[in-house]
Amino acid sequence: MYTDKKNILQLVALLQAHGITKIVLCPGSRNVPIVHTLSNHPDFTCYAVTDERSAGYFAIGLTLNGGKPAAICCTSGTALLNLHPAVAEAFYQNVPLVVISADRPAAWIGQMDGQTLPQPGVFQSLVKKSVNLPEIHTDEDEWYCNRLINEALLEMNHHGKGPVHINVPISEPLFQFTADALPEVRVITRYQGLNVYDRDYNDLIDRMNKYQKRMIIVGQMNLIYLFEKRYTKLLYKHFAWLTEHIGNQTVPGIPVKNFDAALYAMPEEKIDQMSPELLITYGGHVVSKRLKKFLRQHPPKEHWHVSPDGEVVDLYGSLTTVIEMDPFEFLEKIASLLDNRTPEYPRVWENYCKIIPEPEFAYSEMAAVGALIKSLPESCALHLANSSVVRYAQLYAIPSTIEVCCNRGTSGIEGSLSTAVGYAAASDKLNFIAIGDLSFFYDMNALWNVNVRPNLRILLLNNGGGEIFHTLPGLKMSGTSQKFIVAVHQTTAKGWAEERGFLYLQAENEEELAETMQIFTQPEAKERPVLLEVFTSKNKDARMLKNYYHQLKQK
Repeated sequence: MYTDKKNILQLVALLQAHGITKIVLCPGSRNVPIVHTLSNHPDFTCYAVTDERSAGYFAIGLTLNGGKPAAICCTSGTALLNLHPAVAEAFYQNVPLVVISADRPAAWIGQMDGQTLPQPGVFQSLVKKSVNLPEIHTDEDEWYCNRLINEALLEMNHHGKGPVHINVPISEPLFQFTADALPEVRVITRYQGLNVYDRDYNDLIDRMNKYQKRMIIVGQMNLIYLFEKRYTKLLYKHFAWLTEHIGNQTVPGIPVKNFDAALYAMPEEKIDQMSPELLITYGGHVVSKRLKKFLRQHPPKEHWHVSPDGEVVDLYGSLTTVIEMDPFEFLEKIASLLDNRTPEYPRVWENYCKIIPEPEFAYSEMAAVGALIKSLPESCALHLANSSVVRYAQLYAIPSTIEVCCNRGTSGIEGSLSTAVGYAAASDKLNFIAIGDLSFFYDMNALWNVNVRPNLRILLLNNGGGEIFHTLPGLKMSGTSQKFIVAVHQTTAKGWAEERGFLYLQAENEEELAETMQIFTQPEAKERPVLLEVFTSKNKDARMLKNYYHQLKQK
């Protein structure tokens, strides 16, 4: 029988799955649940060593002799510090080693409780990775714990070899051994490039070909990649391709972009048909919360993330494989290896999303964003501020000739205007930015800049506060809290824009919007930058948006 501590069961099961079976065990009480579980499992060979100073070096010897990483487990407090010299030796000798330390719950550190000191990160730069496991009480805790252990064990052999540290907080009671088996755990693997010498290369391709419901999601990519026709034909028909405007031209064909609205309208009986078996992702951030929720609630059997850095990024909670290589090189490499059968799944997604109509809003923020997108010159840069604006833009089709930029690294409201001004300063195209009032006024000093050029045009959506907060499900604001949450204001940009040399335009109704938008989007160069301020009602905007989604549900 094994311990009932779920974080320890995850750890032991993943050590087994990653082939780490030689374990040095040091005495103590806090680490008894770990020691008992490891020593009673038939797959582990355990070695008892009392002195941690010697035990660490003993573990290095085990690793050097067999070539596979060994692990060492100690109790809490200074026992861990006694491993420091051996950890330093392993780091500088490039020896993969797993240091497992039992710990007291964080609440008792520094409270004069016995054998306590701050253990997470204690080795600092002398380990390749240090993780502090959660104690597991929820499904999310279990996912997080599993991911951290996988990350640490994978890092031992990532861009060179070396030690890693896994700290395991354990609450009392310590000695309940009621689990009769280790759990089935999610194992994350990493491929560092793909070539004919990779032993598991064929296995990877075989795994891909066994799935008929294959989806590729492309996150933010600030570039254009033109696939050769021979690859485009081979790749496009095999996957449902989903991306947003911030993905730009990085898909071999025409991707599905209105999936957010489609997911909102999707009937329950269609969910199973639309859920992928294999998910492949590349690129950066994804805006759609609905897509994240959909895939977390209906996870694929496998999720492969392809990126040049090979980092573990588990956005949808189902990551199984990390492929460390350029995503376009990966796609071109697999193109000729896909089976000849053309699956129906991509067509299911395309046909379903075709029936979702592009919205037609009355005068509102959404209508202003739609009017801008429909009037943009053929070749220009469109900068989308965060919060509502980047989401509104996704409701409309944008030609592939238009480059889309957005600060989605951290998705904050600050800096959107400054980034666009900097981009335009080095650009030979017209640069349009669509931005909300809070984002604009937060970053208004972006215009207090001698580098602002006439190729900059700003669409400022001013509804007197943060409209997006009115649309958040479950949020009910009192009269007192509303002014703090929504940041209600009565500010206009007119004086500041004119002082900074902008041509200032404004619209307060549908006719004025149509008239000013025509001037605002003229492809001809102007002598000075332009700011178009569109005034709307946040309450009306919120109602229109809710009505739009309600109508989608009825279709």
